[in-house]
Amino acid sequence: MRTVRNPRQGRFFDPFEPVLTERTRQALLEDWPGVFRHVILELMPVEVLGGAFDPAIGRPTKELYSMAGLLVIKAFMDWTEEEAVSAYRFHLDLHYALNLDPKAQDLSVRTLERYARLFVEHDLAGQVMHEVTTTLVQECGIRIDQQRLDSTHVFSDMASFGRTRMMGVTVKRFLTQLKRHDRPAYEDLDEELRQRYAPSVHKLFGGRGQDAERCRLQRQQVAEDMYALIRRFADHPEHAPRPTYKMLEQVFYEQCVVTEEQVTVTSKTGGDVVQNPSDPGATYDGHKGPGYQAQLAETCHPDNEVQLVTAALPQTAVASDTPALPLVLDELEGDQLLPEELLADALYGSDDNVQEAAGRGVELVAPTKEGARQAEADEATETDDPLSLDDFAIDDATETVQWCPTGHPPQSSVYDPGRGRTTTTMPVATCRQCPSFDRCPVRAVRGVYRLEHTAKQRRLAARRGEEQTDDFLERYRRRGGIEGTNSGVKRRTGLGRLRVRGQPRVFTEILLRLAGWNILRAAVCSTLRERVAERAHAALAAAFFIGFLAPIRHLALPPAIPQPIRLLSTLCPASSHARPLHAA
Repeated sequence: MRTVRNPRQGRFFDPFEPVLTERTRQALLEDWPGVFRHVILELMPVEVLGGAFDPAIGRPTKELYSMAGLLVIKAFMDWTEEEAVSAYRFHLDLHYALNLDPKAQDLSVRTLERYARLFVEHDLAGQVMHEVTTTLVQECGIRIDQQRLDSTHVFSDMASFGRTRMMGVTVKRFLTQLKRHDRPAYEDLDEELRQRYAPSVHKLFGGRGQDAERCRLQRQQVAEDMYALIRRFADHPEHAPRPTYKMLEQVFYEQCVVTEEQVTVTSKTGGDVVQNPSDPGATYDGHKGPGYQAQLAETCHPDNEVQLVTAALPQTAVASDTPALPLVLDELEGDQLLPEELLADALYGSDDNVQEAAGRGVELVAPTKEGARQAEADEATETDDPLSLDDFAIDDATETVQWCPTGHPPQSSVYDPGRGRTTTTMPVATCRQCPSFDRCPVRAVRGVYRLEHTAKQRRLAARRGEEQTDDFLERYRRRGGIEGTNSGVKRRTGLGRLRVRGQPRVFTEILLRLAGWNILRAAVCSTLRERVAERAHAALAAAFFIGFLAPIRHLALPPAIPQPIRLLSTLCPASSHARPLHAA
């Protein structure tokens, strides 16, 4: 396709030569533009973008590598569409990064928006994140055997509403569409109902300082209005299929219940209900607010010059961290980036997750949630230095107790495979005389000294014991570094609050900004800088050499000319507008 040019292609003469000093050129090579031009640009998904255009109808008007690259750069620079277009026209560093001529480039906002829609429709952000991450890990020589995991909250471009206003805005959106498409049906509605939703969104049921009773009556009125509209238009062939009507139904049944035609607003709702009809994919985290979140895994080996994000999993805000771990492991495994050791907080540290990670050859280093509850229980009973299952000698194969903490064998220890539980009975005389009995988990029940445990309880006890060691604390200390990443990526790329709404666009932005974060981090890696410089110098040399051979393309070369040069001369186009094989 005419508008797809190999980013490794260059020109006979470097177009940046007249406008760049050697010092400026070196600065570009040592910063993100050099990394983007010589490493990242060729990774852009131009095949998919090109397939979205029909050559019979019209080819893309812009070079596809540069358009895809511009969308990635726009994301991690946190530009608006207008700012991105301005940079495309005038910014020299962007021209260099995208391998464009250093002259005024023209681009419209509408064109950029079309390419952005293609990115969302074809889910290209995930492909970009994968290609950028795996390439930079290799190019920078990053060790992936030690990684850490955490989630970070992301706000979309939506207002935060209370329940009454959110329900009212939903009604207003439906009425606006009804008025636009079926004015007679709109005017046939009750005048008072129409007037209640006439104010702007920001003034709709937004009065402050109202007493609780007035707020309750307002909410009840809105609920009854919603139910009346649903009953009236539920079977309407034109209006029932509209998104605004479907949203009206969804919000109503999330917030209200109907019994014998009586509408009641529920006292509480879960976090997975609609928070704003403009962004139905956003959910509510009681601690962080409405929006989305991203699960981030990143390297943390001390030998790495820089640490890179290895996995990014966008989610709704209400999603729990506990079930996210297998999904992150899936992504890491698919990219062949599984670590040997993964550091995470207690929300990821369930026994099921530990076993899941172990099955993939990954050691999950995370505190146990059960450990915190156990510590609270020990503090409540005022027990000093309590004993646990980990202090018993238990056979791993049979799950039976061999010795108690003081070295006494049990009277009996039987494993029940049906219940998955081991019941151990200790000699009465031994336990009665034991000075450690008050600290022991063995309990006297009707004169029988008994201990019951499962394999899961035994594993948790072992982990709780390990958490108290200096070795665990030293290993786990590196987990805290991901908090700095969460903060840094929000400050640098604007990930904390996006300019888009709707789950597909939000997820795309999250992935592109994290891919950009990896590019920015990798740009300071000395190993990558050396490789970028080598590729840039090799490209210049190739361009000069091929440019030198171009004039002799049609000459009858004497037999003394070496065969390699003969072949190169035949590959060189005679036109000065042609491009050599590698970029300058």
